[in-house]
Amino acid sequence: MSKYQTLGFIGLGVMGEPMCNNLVRKAGLPVHIFDMNADAVGRVAANGGKQEVSAADVGAKADVVFLSLPSIDQVEPVARALAGGAHKPAMIVDMSTSDVARSRALAAELKEQGVEFVDAPVARTAEAAVKGTLLISVGGSDAAFETLKPLLSCMGSDVVHCGDTGCGQIVKILNNMMVFMTVNALSEVLTIGRRAGMDGERLFELLSGGSADSFALRNHGMKSLAKDSFPEKVFPMVYAIKDASLALSLARSGAFEPRIAQYVHDTMCQARDAGFVNNYHPAVVQLIDGRVAPKQALKI
Repeated sequence: MSKYQTLGFIGLGVMGEPMCNNLVRKAGLPVHIFDMNADAVGRVAANGGKQEVSAADVGAKADVVFLSLPSIDQVEPVARALAGGAHKPAMIVDMSTSDVARSRALAAELKEQGVEFVDAPVARTAEAAVKGTLLISVGGSDAAFETLKPLLSCMGSDVVHCGDTGCGQIVKILNNMMVFMTVNALSEVLTIGRRAGMDGERLFELLSGGSADSFALRNHGMKSLAKDSFPEKVFPMVYAIKDASLALSLARSGAFEPRIAQYVHDTMCQARDAGFVNNYHPAVVQLIDGRVAPKQALKI
């Protein structure tokens, strides 16, 4: 059982909304909610979330506040506002994918104000967010992890302690970078197979039975690449580029210049500039296989 009596959740986007719904349903504690999207707030409120008119109001009523925001650029001002209120939460949990160095600096800053900051970004799909089967990688103290694990388990089936502050972000960022690189490799394999006369869906089906099998092949490959399905609002290209940029920044901080990761980042930027700004990021295959040229692609 959590030592906290009230919870808060800020950021009800594609991932945040179903995550918050699971927290509301399973935690057995009041969950105060806020997002700029009134429709999303209304849907979660209909499931039992307690609607607030601002992030500050969430912080004034919650012992621990979960954030699911686009990037550290949003996390920093929201966290500072929460920590600067008359009543401040004991803990802020960033479930976004955020810059490691800035997360660590923010944690040190908030600690001076008596607020503990934990990074707990999520991995897997939007469907996993709905089902509560996310992978949640946590960076923080042993005590914070043990306290948070029952609450995070409302949203994820695999809640893992990765180390001190920032280590959860390291795992998440490199997980995503590995997926992006694998999608690029799958795109090349798919192109070679198709040009040799093989049906793409059949090719991936057969590859999944051998040593080439992977999560990315079964999901990004079979469900998107082979079917040429790249809808919007499903981890769009711009989000993938942001996460790839975080991986490159992490590499630079360690005085390493990755070749594959840099190439994949640059290829996704070309896909963005070609028009696939909001499409599901495996849309990069259409640049790789030559169906469209840079800056000439159309959204699908």
